[in-house]
Amino acid sequence: MKFEVKKTTSGQFRFNLVASNGQVVATSETYTRKQSAMDTIESIKSKAGGATVDDQTD
Repeated sequence: MKFEVKKTTSGQFRFNLVASNGQVVATSETYTRKQSAMDTIESIKSKAGGATVDDQTD
């Protein structure tokens, strides 16, 4: 998997989490600063391994 950082047409930034088959599995909110997007990516990378699942389908 990889993160792809993109610049929007309005000059803001967002990222996609892309699977090894090229499928986008998640898209971030938009950020006014590129560094904010990069900081969020680093946070996800360091904390997502311990994430739990909150199944709210019931």
